[in-house]
Amino acid sequence: MKSMTGFGRGEATGDNFTVSAEIKTVNNRYLDINLRLSSELQPIEAEIKKLLSASLSRGRVDINLQYERTSEVFYELNRPLISGYLSAIKEMQKEFELEGEPDLNVVARLPNALQTKKDNLSQDFSDGILTAITTALGNLQSMRETEGESLKNELKSLLGNIANQLPKIESESAKVSQEYFERLEKRLAKLLAKSESQIDIDQGRLAQEVAYLSDKSDISEEITRLKSHIEQFETIINEADAVGKKLDFLTQELNREANTIASKTQNLIVKEAALAIKADIEKIREQVQNIE
Repeated sequence: MKSMTGFGRGEATGDNFTVSAEIKTVNNRYLDINLRLSSELQPIEAEIKKLLSASLSRGRVDINLQYERTSEVFYELNRPLISGYLSAIKEMQKEFELEGEPDLNVVARLPNALQTKKDNLSQDFSDGILTAITTALGNLQSMRETEGESLKNELKSLLGNIANQLPKIESESAKVSQEYFERLEKRLAKLLAKSESQIDIDQGRLAQEVAYLSDKSDISEEITRLKSHIEQFETIINEADAVGKKLDFLTQELNREANTIASKTQNLIVKEAALAIKADIEKIREQVQNIE
């Protein structure tokens, strides 16, 4: 299990270049690669994205590439710009009857008059960039695994808290029928006390009503499902694959069962335990958002 949050850096050097790559990832529902390359590096963009997609399945990925060429730099003329400038000078001389010739130093200092000559992307340079990214990915994954281990321990602790509440709920749920019987009997006794007529309580009918209400308030299935979800959760967090989406679904199911338990009974002990479970489930939900 890995966290979606991490950072990695890698470097590579060659005879005529140095490259550094930095990769930062944060949580995101899908894989979102934010890669901005200069026109010179566009030919290897697809290969870089393929390399990242093979290692990462979820999260926003920001990549920063820095490189420096150490070979001799060649320049080429920006002919359209220079030609346009000289034509404008000649037109100015003619229209305003001015004398003089364009100065070479002035022309050379025109913005973008001289441009770095673009060479084809060499194989060595291309390999160097991919090597730096691969190294950065390795460091990133190590950090994500370390963070994932920390998240796993936190989730296990929270699941343990939930499991510790279940015996208390099971114990109290067994008293539901008796509690309903006593509550209903007291309510009937109060109503009869206000009435002048003497009415005998049909104990059989009373037992039927209690059984019906007890059945509606039975939470044994919810308890069983909670136990099952906890076991599945503990199994999944030990998997090496991307498990974030699975855990997110299970978290929703845990919350559903806790809500049902809290709504089905008026027992204060059960309600307090259910609320404690819901608080831990909310903490689990927050942590799961960071898992790949």
